Order: sequence, then structure tokens, then C-alpha cells
Amino acid sequence: MTTSRLIQPDISDRPFTLTTEHTFHLPARILYKAWTEEFGKWFASPRSVLMKPEVDSPFFFETEYKFETKQPARRHPHYGRFLRLSPNKLIKMTWVTGKGGTEGTETIVTVELSSAGRRTHLQLTHSGFPNKSSRDGHAKAWPEVLRHLEEVYTRQ
Repeated sequence: MTTSRLIQPDISDRPFTLTTEHTFHLPARILYKAWTEEFGKWFASPRSVLMKPEVDSPFFFETEYKFETKQPARRHPHYGRFLRLSPNKLIKMTWVTGKGGTEGTETIVTVELSSAGRRTHLQLTHSGFPNKSSRDGHAKAWPEVLRHLEEVYTRQ
């Protein structure tokens, strides 16, 4: 019998990391589901999501950004796999994007959820960036992404 062993990315030579936090007026179970089953509802182009919330399961999705030009929306593919899942508490995944993102480098995104009454505190740590510029771009983007997540789920 063969036992598969989950291989974690080696990010030891890429020390660029960011942490951002947000407190949501949503239960942890809703946020956990948003990150593991409903990426197409709040972050990704809905028809592009291929994702199953299982450890070592790969995922793919695209985001699209339409700027105020006559050009078509730009598609941004995202790849990864789940490294660790603890329902309503933790999501740990690899995260790879292209130019202007992680530059093709496999990074690690860890989402920690802690409930406090009717609120949930989310701490997102994104580690293993190839350079400071990539980290700084994500440091600007993640707070906006988290605010958007809350907007989508509180409008229901």
C-alpha cells in the first residue's frame, strides 16, 4: 500500500510576506464556504472555476478586469492546490498567477478564521513572493478583495 505525502512548496529563499486582517459581520461558515466552494460568487469569473475543497486538490480560476477602455476585459488565470483545510477555521493553499501577480511563483495563502459572537475575524497571510514589488502589489489588492467579499455576502 502506498501512502501519498503532501509536498509543501519550499519558500525559504523567498522571504517576502504580507498579512492583512478584516473583521466581517458574517459567520465563519459563510466565509469558509466562500473560500472553498464559492469563488465564482465573489472573486473569480463564475464559469472559469474548477475547484474541489479537498487537501491536495488542484484548482483553477480566472479573474477579469475591465478598465474604462474599449479593450476587452483582461483575464488573469490563477492556479493552486489546497494544502490544509479545517472547516470554519483555516484554509491554506498554494497560489500562482502570472505577470503583475506572483510572476509564476508558487506562493502560499493562509486564511485563518476566528469567530467572536456574530463576527468573524479573518487574518490572511500571503508568503513566498518572488520580490518586494509582487508583495507590495498584493498588499494593496488583498484589503480591497476582502472588502468586496464582505459586500457580496452582506447584500444577500
